[in-house]
Amino acid sequence: MKIYLVRHADADAELPEGLGDDARALTSKARGAVLRHFIDLAPRVGKVGAIFTSPLVRTVQTAQLLSLAIRHEGPLKAHRSLLPDMPVGSVDALISQHLGEDLVLVGHQPSMGALASHLLGMQSFPRPVNPGTVIGLDRPDELSSRSGHETPVPVVATLQFYAAPGQPVLETL
Repeated sequence: MKIYLVRHADADAELPEGLGDDARALTSKARGAVLRHFIDLAPRVGKVGAIFTSPLVRTVQTAQLLSLAIRHEGPLKAHRSLLPDMPVGSVDALISQHLGEDLVLVGHQPSMGALASHLLGMQSFPRPVNPGTVIGLDRPDELSSRSGHETPVPVVATLQFYAAPGQPVLETL
């Protein structure tokens, strides 16, 4: 399965009157820039089974722009495991429910960098995860047994690409 981790684009620094951080929307400049970035990445991403996003306004807007860029016709769903304060491991259940499906997960930083590290089996992600960054991963669906272990252990994902807006796409870190 392929998993695309996406950090939301730049959001307005000012809080909407009477509302909290959850309601901050993308800036108009960020909407245009990230849409162009996503259109450039669309051939690499291709078709996905589902797009999951944090329920915060800025991530939902980013997910909508990505959905438009890749011409996604399937579900776009908010999921609480992608909220900024959730532990990285909370996304594992969501991924397990969609084995065999290519997924997009739209969230926040430091969660997206930590999730990339978690799925790649790294201590920390070696690149900045700036607003609009997309990290493409290839993760086997099945579990495998390592010699000496009686219980299966998850197979580690491999990096497909790292794409920060305005920078060349990297296929190795």
